[in-house]
Amino acid sequence: MQRRQFLRLSAGAVAAAAVAPIAPLSALAATNRRTLHLYDAHNLVEIKEEYFVDGWYNPDVLAKFNYFLRDWRSDEVRVMDPKLLDILNALQRKGGSDEPIHVVCGYRSRATNAMLARRSRGVARNSLHIQGQAADIFMPNMSLASLRRNAVGLDAGGVGYYPRSNFVHVDTGDVRTW
Repeated sequence: MQRRQFLRLSAGAVAAAAVAPIAPLSALAATNRRTLHLYDAHNLVEIKEEYFVDGWYNPDVLAKFNYFLRDWRSDEVRVMDPKLLDILNALQRKGGSDEPIHVVCGYRSRATNAMLARRSRGVARNSLHIQGQAADIFMPNMSLASLRRNAVGLDAGGVGYYPRSNFVHVDTGDVRTW
């Protein structure tokens, strides 16, 4: 990523965090500090950062997660919904392990999403991945069925179960399951 692009995205993260504070998940409301540990299943890199401290999302760390969750096919970056990080954090805490959550897909550009939709009927044309509001994940130390059950239990957004593809989809949209 070029420096100018990184600075532009960082500014967007700062503006988003300052203008529209995100109500934390009820399970995390009393948590003053939130750390998230992720592993990129395609680029084989990981990130472990404290993104929420004393009631505030850290815009510099949000920018790092935006970059980490970028479209790995096109290298495009988008500002991610901080509530998605809260969902992932809650799943990590429920899992009782500091092992990273493996991310199969975070943000998707429109072009990437269209290409995937042509290949598979399971890809929504207006996927929340395009909006920076979804991630496809798995946890090596937990069955997909348990991960799905934990995600549904959060009552925090959409949860899709894809055992044949070895991931669970989580998003910050309306509460629903498939």
